[in-house]
Amino acid sequence: MSEIKNKVGVIGGGSWATALVKILCNNLDNIGWWMRSEEAVDHIQKYRHNLRYLQSVEFNLDKINVSTDLREIITSSEIILIAAPSAFLSAIFKDLPKELMEGKTVFSAVKGIIPEYHAIPARFIHKTFDTPYENIGIICGPCHAEEVALERLSYLTVACQDEDIAEEMAEICSCRYIKTTISDDLFGTELSAVLKNVYAIASGICSGLGYGDNFQAVLISNAIQEIENFVDEVSPIHRDVKSSAYLGDLLVTAYSKFSRNRTFGFMIGKGYSVKTAQMEMDMIAEGYYAVKSVMEINKKFNVDMPIVEAVNNIIYEKISPVIEMKILTEKLS
Repeated sequence: MSEIKNKVGVIGGGSWATALVKILCNNLDNIGWWMRSEEAVDHIQKYRHNLRYLQSVEFNLDKINVSTDLREIITSSEIILIAAPSAFLSAIFKDLPKELMEGKTVFSAVKGIIPEYHAIPARFIHKTFDTPYENIGIICGPCHAEEVALERLSYLTVACQDEDIAEEMAEICSCRYIKTTISDDLFGTELSAVLKNVYAIASGICSGLGYGDNFQAVLISNAIQEIENFVDEVSPIHRDVKSSAYLGDLLVTAYSKFSRNRTFGFMIGKGYSVKTAQMEMDMIAEGYYAVKSVMEINKKFNVDMPIVEAVNNIIYEKISPVIEMKILTEKLS
């Protein structure tokens, strides 16, 4: 096995992975970075910035080892940080022997659900690599990649059942423009990060249909109640959903101009078909995959989730957004 030379190995080449590498460069001198695209790797090595995402972020090549060789990045890194879209995780790790992950700490910054398994990333990592849940962590919170690129003050929550691991990762991520808190709520934070993308789609649809701020406030108030009811049923531990990892992440994803899920919903509200909206967007809207999986998971728990059901009906059942949202207005309070 290769010698450990990177403290963290980042998996993913999109805007969030790029933002995370920028954050890590503040405190680490050796970072591995796997990207699928040979062209993107060559571009970073020549010009020191990502070809497609957050192009204003310039990297110190003395600190990062960027490569398309997944095995090399994983074997040479102590901590694996996954920041690729959830829909691609199965394909990325399909041929990777589980022995390569032995003894690794694995963090997910995915904010999505693996559609083939209807599983959150923590469960996918545990099942695929036999990684103990104590060695799996989540990075979440109200933190858009575009604002990280601009070095605007942002907050991250690092969740892990092992407090020492959470503390170490929080310290690694802390810098002038990133403040961190830790949590032991591995499943609740991850489920909340998945659900908020669905509610952001709902918010975008309503905005596209012409609903105003008053209704948006009611929608998001009901959304945080749905999140609380669902995560408490799935993972019944004490948590405060008013904290930034839950409510804060929901608010920024539902309202921000940088939110791809809100943009996706807005286009649907304006009359785009789901397929056309996906083609127009340059990035993955995680909520598209999440809503179907949440509906599947909820068959076991039967939590009342009218907003999730409305988004599912619009996206997958092809019901008119005008009709579906009109029905939803009668269910909210």
